[in-house]
Amino acid sequence: MKKIAVIPGDGIGKEVMNSTLKVLSAFDFPFQYEWGEAGDETKEKTGEALPEETLELCKKSDAVLFGAAGETAADVIVRLRRELNTFANIRPAKTFRGVKSLFEDVDIVIVRENTECLYKGIEFEVEDAAAGVRIISKKASQKIAEYAFSLAKRERRKKVTALHKANVMRKTCGMFRDVCREVSKRYPDIEFNEYYIDAACMYMVLDPWRFDVVVTTNMFGDIISDLAAGVVGGLGLAPSANIGEKTSIFEPVHGSAPDIAGKGIANPSAMILSATMMLRHFGYVDEAEKIEKALEKTIYEGKTTPDLGGSLGTEEMTSEIIKNFDS
Repeated sequence: MKKIAVIPGDGIGKEVMNSTLKVLSAFDFPFQYEWGEAGDETKEKTGEALPEETLELCKKSDAVLFGAAGETAADVIVRLRRELNTFANIRPAKTFRGVKSLFEDVDIVIVRENTECLYKGIEFEVEDAAAGVRIISKKASQKIAEYAFSLAKRERRKKVTALHKANVMRKTCGMFRDVCREVSKRYPDIEFNEYYIDAACMYMVLDPWRFDVVVTTNMFGDIISDLAAGVVGGLGLAPSANIGEKTSIFEPVHGSAPDIAGKGIANPSAMILSATMMLRHFGYVDEAEKIEKALEKTIYEGKTTPDLGGSLGTEEMTSEIIKNFDS
């Protein structure tokens, strides 16, 4: 029995989480769901964005399904990633039939180091200047590079591309680049190449097919993954996983979207796809594929929420997805 902590969070997080649990309940998974509170509303009510009982629930769980956080995102999801030591942030970027996008047949997985870089938040001010410290270690770089190559091997992908800026940041990016090169030697069947991050951004919007698995540092990964999401149609279809040694977090990339929260028109796709990443993580590959195919068929048929060009509400789209399980 897998213990799953469910944290809907703020805004549309509650709506897309309800849809996702309906989809999962159509199968007989050995999951025990336990609910936790976190986010803006929780802070207003309790004084804490991430109460200790919610944090302890997550630490004792095998996975966390997280909806969305509003203004307290740094206090909630960023802290959860750190507390649960989720070293790898995985963000697929894949085109879906029926979704307007810049290109067709794009299928990229971005593997982002999740613990270091400027996101450690080591900043200070000296008189009229401010500085931030960028931390890159061999240990974390090796761990994320190994994960990227093992993912490529597991999913039968052909290439891993490292993104860095070692021509300017010779020590930090230089270390990351060198570690990736060394790890690549242990995977002779997988092609390895590398780009400077600025060139990679250009290639992403001109020729995304040159990418398969991308591995990069924390800040660069945050930026390039949103760019890749834009290439395939936007954040409404962007899931993510934060992989830890014990507990992993699965969450949509989109935020709490307060402008549409409560209107019943939120697109549940990214949250549902995040749940399929959890299923794959636990070995339920066939079930994950069945859900993904049903979702893609629903989108192709135009039975979607307004952001994807349809006219259905969140619950109606969810029902259509479930109907397509048998088609």
